[in-house]
Amino acid sequence: MTLLLGLQPAWALTPDQAHRIASGDSESRIAALNEAVAAADTAVGPFVQALLDDEVKVAGGRAYIVRGDKVTEAGSGAAAQLPDGAEDVINNNRVRREFEAALAALALFSPDRDERDRAITGLRDQADESKLGVIEKALAAETDAGLKERLALLKAAAMIGSADKAKRLDAARLLADSEQPATRSLLIERLAAETDAEVKGAIVASLDKVQRRLAWGERLGALFSGISLGSILLLVALGLAITYGLMGVINMAHGELMMIGAYATYVVQNLFRTWLPDAFDWYIAAAIPASFLAAALVGAALERSVIRWLYGRPLETLLATWGISLILMQAVRTIFGAQNVGVENPSWLSGGLQVLPNLTLPYNRLAILAFAALVLIGMTLLINRTRLGLFVRGVTQNRRMASCMGVNTARVDTYAFSLGAGIAGLAGCALSQVGNVGPDLGQGYIVDSFMVVVLGGVGQLAGTVYAGLGLGVLNKLLEGWSGAVLAKIMVLVFIVIFIQKRPQGIFALKGRSAEA
Repeated sequence: MTLLLGLQPAWALTPDQAHRIASGDSESRIAALNEAVAAADTAVGPFVQALLDDEVKVAGGRAYIVRGDKVTEAGSGAAAQLPDGAEDVINNNRVRREFEAALAALALFSPDRDERDRAITGLRDQADESKLGVIEKALAAETDAGLKERLALLKAAAMIGSADKAKRLDAARLLADSEQPATRSLLIERLAAETDAEVKGAIVASLDKVQRRLAWGERLGALFSGISLGSILLLVALGLAITYGLMGVINMAHGELMMIGAYATYVVQNLFRTWLPDAFDWYIAAAIPASFLAAALVGAALERSVIRWLYGRPLETLLATWGISLILMQAVRTIFGAQNVGVENPSWLSGGLQVLPNLTLPYNRLAILAFAALVLIGMTLLINRTRLGLFVRGVTQNRRMASCMGVNTARVDTYAFSLGAGIAGLAGCALSQVGNVGPDLGQGYIVDSFMVVVLGGVGQLAGTVYAGLGLGVLNKLLEGWSGAVLAKIMVLVFIVIFIQKRPQGIFALKGRSAEA
């Protein structure tokens, strides 16, 4: 409420009114406050702000604003000397809420449209009959058509609790045009308290219209949440699609490679905060390649030291990589501590795009959607259009023939495993923007990522895309119907039944290797 603080008050507020607002019991103080607000007295704003800032003392039937060494009498603005025995004003939570609502109400008369817009939003959950006078005055003075419409709904929200049946009836009918989630809550609350049958019927009819209107936002929100979760599952599973889908290695340390990417992001963030604070908002541009390289280097070390001896022995790779995952988690705990670390979003990834009154799309989730698409395109081009991709496909389909043709299969294995590990690191970088970063980060995604790869079809990137997005949307839709735990169980049952009926997944592997 900086605008109110900057006003030069006309001191229409009298010293007696100021004292009644500052002293007495809560009921009498709130009544005096509402009386002054109903008169749209701009002098009330700075005084209420001083009360909220604990800068008011009372003595001898007068209230005084004390700022440093300067003392003024509230209501007259005259310089004064603080009397002996002046007492601090104590504001409980209820009174503070009323003060905040009063500031919002007075901001309805601001010359700044954005300030008035914020004031209407602030009053939406606190409108009652005591604010009706100031809302009506603001409605009469408002020139902006959009704000005028919102003020009319705000007036209806204030009237719905009136003792006058006619006002409640009019308010119930007016609120049927609202698109705000807060209106639904208000109507549900009033429906429980209403005793008049006619008003109750009007509230039910309006509530039905509001709920139908809000249902679209809720459906679209569930769909976006599902696509968002699916994009995260896709990012997580893309690396596994190489190490497991193409190479046949059951890599139980895949989640820990994601964790390494997330911690690399955390380290880059801290380096920018220390050495390049002015460029902090762009640390993510350096964190993306850093997370890829950190995870890829760890993956290369694992492949050359352990995995290379276990190709064609999936059970042994499962046990070995499970032990490696425990080692990596303990190493992170030793270096960074067992507690989660904080990774801050750049300012341009904070906030969201409001599409509907009850649907806001967070910028960080939108960025992950775009990032997953870019990683998928890059990986597809790498596998299908480059010499390395040709070697990887040749070695995975027929290792002996590729070796006979002069391909260094050991080197290709290292490159392929490092690529899968690096993509896992990119997934960790993305996850750091939407959740906690800790030693157990990967444990929550390893099972889901294996399910995505198996459901999509081993070795099939297209299947991984369909399975990741499909499972994400299905999981969110089921959550809204049955709850998170039961939704997980139902998704797992669905995958088990699907694999029983179609063991090769959504897309079957084609070629000589599939026929062998």
